Amino acid sequence: MPDTTRHLTLANGLQLTLRHAPHLKRSAAALRVHAGSHDAPAAWPGLAHFLEHLFFLGSARFPLENGLMRYVQALGGQVNASTRERTTEFFFEVPPAALAGGLERLCQMLAEPDLSIERQRREREVIHAEFIAWSRNPQAQQQFALLQSVAGDHPLVSFHAGNRYSLVLRNIAFQQALKGFHQRFYQGGQITLSLCGPQPLDELEQLGRQYAGLFETGDLVPQALPPALTANKPLLFAHEGLPAGAEQALELLLANLGDNRPGTWLDALEQRGWLKGCKVEKLYAFAGQLLWHIDLKLVPDADTDEALKLLHGWFDFIRQTDPAQLNSAFGRLQQRRERSASALELARRDSTGQPFAALDTQALIALEALLEQLPRHTFGQWQLPAAEPLMLDELPTARTAELPRALGISDLLPPDRQYAALYLRWHVPSAMRQHLQGVLERALHPMQVRCEQACVQLQFNASGEYWQLRCAGHPAAVVRATGQALALMQAPSNWQPSATEALALIPIRALINQLPDAVLGTRPAETPPCTLDQALLDDAWQHSHWQGLAVGFNTSAVQALGAVLQGCPGQGTVPTPAALWTGHRWQHAEVPGSENALLLFCPLPAGQQASGRLLAQLLQGPVYQRLRVELQLGYAVFSTFRQIEGIGGLLFGVQSPHASQGEILDHLRQLLGQGVTLDSHARQAVAEQFDELAMANAEVAEWAWQTHLATQPGDLLALQRSILMTQQADLDDLLRGLLGCDCAWLCLANSPAPDASWH
Repeated sequence: MPDTTRHLTLANGLQLTLRHAPHLKRSAAALRVHAGSHDAPAAWPGLAHFLEHLFFLGSARFPLENGLMRYVQALGGQVNASTRERTTEFFFEVPPAALAGGLERLCQMLAEPDLSIERQRREREVIHAEFIAWSRNPQAQQQFALLQSVAGDHPLVSFHAGNRYSLVLRNIAFQQALKGFHQRFYQGGQITLSLCGPQPLDELEQLGRQYAGLFETGDLVPQALPPALTANKPLLFAHEGLPAGAEQALELLLANLGDNRPGTWLDALEQRGWLKGCKVEKLYAFAGQLLWHIDLKLVPDADTDEALKLLHGWFDFIRQTDPAQLNSAFGRLQQRRERSASALELARRDSTGQPFAALDTQALIALEALLEQLPRHTFGQWQLPAAEPLMLDELPTARTAELPRALGISDLLPPDRQYAALYLRWHVPSAMRQHLQGVLERALHPMQVRCEQACVQLQFNASGEYWQLRCAGHPAAVVRATGQALALMQAPSNWQPSATEALALIPIRALINQLPDAVLGTRPAETPPCTLDQALLDDAWQHSHWQGLAVGFNTSAVQALGAVLQGCPGQGTVPTPAALWTGHRWQHAEVPGSENALLLFCPLPAGQQASGRLLAQLLQGPVYQRLRVELQLGYAVFSTFRQIEGIGGLLFGVQSPHASQGEILDHLRQLLGQGVTLDSHARQAVAEQFDELAMANAEVAEWAWQTHLATQPGDLLALQRSILMTQQADLDDLLRGLLGCDCAWLCLANSPAPDASWH
């Protein structure tokens, strides 16, 4: 059944967009305020961002411990906010029955915030810690430097993040500006609210009318027009005077620029051996202005001038192509995106007024205007690619083949979800494993770009002595993509290691990426460089052993998958769980960044993982309150339950500009020592999170895979029952065990161990 939508204007001026999507398992709300950092007084940089933070500290009706963030997190949902140049967005996703509670908290905290000076003082320090991390993050600084190339006095070149010095709390004028900004912009005429879920439209409308009515009546406030927008970098494109629909038109253009199939610009670069990586993104859009950037990475010996000529030639080809032909292909892509999108993604798109759809008449006019402002050059041989097989819903014709014994089949995800995931994992004992890994990454990269365009996730990663391939999306697309990926992995055409550059991550994110290796207790092996060839790869595959799991496939798809996996390299085997270490272990990871960061992972035996999930939920609030709000260690503070390499346990993470890793660990120990009090409502909420109907499809697939690796039963109902049977004594015993000397703790940090007790 297709989605249905409804658009309303409420009596207070608020624009309400509703989407009934019967295939969804969750519901979402996205509230967009038409004011952002460029609308705040220039005297107080960061004021709009600061106000966004203050909203989440709770209000008189819903204090912090019962506010939106805690409410959504307790239900296993998602919640966040974003302050952009001319808009501020708040959004969350929860089980359908919880939409009313989330929407009430969201609207109430925005309409009636508590802006007391004490709250401001604490949150300003969080903003300052975030500013310090931002100023030390190479990726963030590269983008800031990029925006400095915008000519003139456009506000894009100014500082808007906010810090301890720009947010002058004791200044009366600042306080007046803060309250004035809220009063002027956080009213009905300035707000678009989008609700999306499996509920009927009438039910969604009732919720929208009930809670959006909390906002004061008002009119849309005209936002000041910015000065002219020009840029002086070759791959930074600035547009002026574009008609309505320009953002949708740009989306079509970016889809064509990101296409790497034969006949395209990226394919031309790849054929010349020049391409290391390419990311195309919109940076800014307002009042007929557009700013977007191509982050192009080329090998050192590439001809940069010719690469630009090829780009301009591709522009010219797109300009001369029949717009209806371009729009038809784009429409098919948008349909796949809409079907693959979560409730949260759909709600956020609807709140922008740009749903997943082909360009309408106005957007086609905008596309013509946009293309006219691009450079012209007749250069290169171009053609529109043929239809993408990964977009087909029909399964490929499969010969009858016996299903490999190494492949497990999970029925946790019903086939009618139209989402499937395949996990393949190889144990590769070869000493050349790491060198060959880079070759496989390079071989798979063009395929990964194609998959991303077709809403398929194709991921290849390595940890310890293992290589793992994950392919997820529409079942037919997964079958086709897997077959092509396996062929590329066995016979790469290029024997140079991956040329893509790793992202410059903040320390805590870099540690998270290294956590699987740390859990397995492995470190990079020192192997001498050598010439890589097909014989080395063949030998590695010959001595490898593989296992896999398929989730969400029906009988026909399993048969097609079985035919594809006849070509899977290595010898089939059965899973063996990773060994659990004993005692405390500290691992020093060399990662970029100067801030102190620490991950504490406390694995639990299978019999304690149900109570461990409940404990993790009960600890979330106290950890956030103590470490982020009271101690103000930094803005990156989290605690959760995580399954890593089949091992489940508690995971805590902190990044701080001033507290050492040893001090962070001491604070965590003290918190665990204080214990928790069992809350029957929290216990029920945690149990309900592990119902297939309440879980995102990707979460169900990942849970099935992790339990498969651990050789545990993949039984969600049994997990729910175990959580509901957990008592206070179970939590107390679990905490005592966690604080014992023999408990398995892993500290992964960007510093050496604080003392000799860690080994």
